[in-house]
Amino acid sequence: MEKDLRFRREEKLKSWSAIGRMFKEGQSFGQYPLRFVWLPMEAGSADFPVQFTVSVPKKKFKKAVDRNRLRRQIRETYRLHKQILYRNLDPTQQVYALMVIYVAKDMLEYPEIENNMNRGLRRLSKILRELPPQPTPKED
Repeated sequence: MEKDLRFRREEKLKSWSAIGRMFKEGQSFGQYPLRFVWLPMEAGSADFPVQFTVSVPKKKFKKAVDRNRLRRQIRETYRLHKQILYRNLDPTQQVYALMVIYVAKDMLEYPEIENNMNRGLRRLSKILRELPPQPTPKED
């Protein structure tokens, strides 16, 4: 069985309201240099179990070139390792919004970012697996 390693449009989190809710109601943990913030969303709102976005603060990285490079590296590591999450989640039961925030003050090398993304996704997968199932809201 071949893995689908594409990062599709439907997997991207673009909703400003969902992102705002993540900061108010979401849960998080740190896996230096990354911070993982997630929030359960309505089931059936997406075709994939996780909708993903990245944030690199302008306060720490003034140059857009640096921010864009870090965003690309983080998205690439997520694209390569997202199967860790997908193996344990069913999009028909629960969909999650996931934001990864780069918290380090320096630009770290790609292998270090990749290693910590892998660890963070494994940790998140374990957390989400242990959560009790959320009741899904029914539409009338």
